[in-house]
Amino acid sequence: MESMLQYVWKHRLYAESDFVTADGEPVFVIDAGIPNTDAGPDFFNAKIRVGDRVWAGNVEIHERASDWQAHGHHRDEAYDTVILHVVGSDDTPVYRTNRERVPQAVMHIPGKIRENIAWLLSRDTPVPCAGRICRVSPIYLSDWMTALASERLERKAADIFARLEQYTKDWNEVFYITLMRNFGFGTNSDAFEWLAGSLPYKYILKHRDNPLQVEALFFGQAGLLSEKSSENADNSYYLSLCREYDFLSKKYQLKPVDGFLFKKLRTRPVNFSHVRIAQAAAVWMSHDVLFSAILERENMNDIRSFFNVLPSKYWDTHYHFRYASAAKKKCMGENAVNIILINTVIPVLFAYGKQKNLPVYCDRALKFLEKLPPERNSIITFFEKAGVAVRNAYDTQALIQLRREYCDRKKCLYCRIGFRMIGN
Repeated sequence: MESMLQYVWKHRLYAESDFVTADGEPVFVIDAGIPNTDAGPDFFNAKIRVGDRVWAGNVEIHERASDWQAHGHHRDEAYDTVILHVVGSDDTPVYRTNRERVPQAVMHIPGKIRENIAWLLSRDTPVPCAGRICRVSPIYLSDWMTALASERLERKAADIFARLEQYTKDWNEVFYITLMRNFGFGTNSDAFEWLAGSLPYKYILKHRDNPLQVEALFFGQAGLLSEKSSENADNSYYLSLCREYDFLSKKYQLKPVDGFLFKKLRTRPVNFSHVRIAQAAAVWMSHDVLFSAILERENMNDIRSFFNVLPSKYWDTHYHFRYASAAKKKCMGENAVNIILINTVIPVLFAYGKQKNLPVYCDRALKFLEKLPPERNSIITFFEKAGVAVRNAYDTQALIQLRREYCDRKKCLYCRIGFRMIGN
């Protein structure tokens, strides 16, 4: 109830004609103030007129007036700046620490507003407003999706900045860790990040002219060279990897992650960890300093070509080490490359531009996102069925942000679509 009152106050959805103090003086809100997310009054720097007098200060909101004392505000000087106590129920007068009475008013929420809020918050569905999204103006929805896409990029940039601190501000290492994480394609993202964290990028650079050694480092650190079954006894490639890794792990004092961390259940062969690791190794062997090369390219197709590389020929006839399969080139598909661009290249470009104060990289990241085709997943399919037009990856990133940060968390009161529906 209190959050509803705060929401109604912030957006001025109350019935103004009935808004009076306990003493019967009319209240007119000139400025609702700035919402406070920390300790202290709920809204700072509000400006209101009570009767004939204009007041500037803070506003506190409670479901019941007696919550003021229950929360100890009568003993807290931080609340002496409150110029109006807004309540749903006036069950007692309230006072500042010096015993001055605080002006208090009951805020009446119009029935239609109350019904709409209750409808949104009580619906036990993944997207409560799904059946009504199609009624929202396309222009209004487009503005909100622009804000959502920016939110998602900012969130990803924050993750990258955290890695930057962890890896002593080394952008090459951060790009390496981020790219490796996304080679896990969701199911194995954590495992791939742990793998990269256990294998410093500098060791890959030292051996990039020796494909067998680079592959040995990746597969060995992934814990996938410990399969001592008879099926591998005659596998010369596998045995060569084991020998190289045994030498390199001792040289660099490497400790592998556990191979069981890489999930196989309900995973298509093309997404097996062995194949993805082989593809990742091929990418890192193909370029001297990949991140620098990406920074230099303004054309997205040039960057796309960096990932259109083939792993060693062994993988033409294998999805893992145990036995051979029908011959098939294991180059990354177009959709997989798009996912890498969306989740690695674009966020890192955006974060780099922000950190270095170089807007050209932020702009380039946004343009790339607009040029990429829309992602295909259950979230996007759901919104399309609800009537939302999806044109490109910029839109799909916005909808993923909407679903995960607002719908799934039942934050309808903070969503612009929810606000539109509450007010109508």
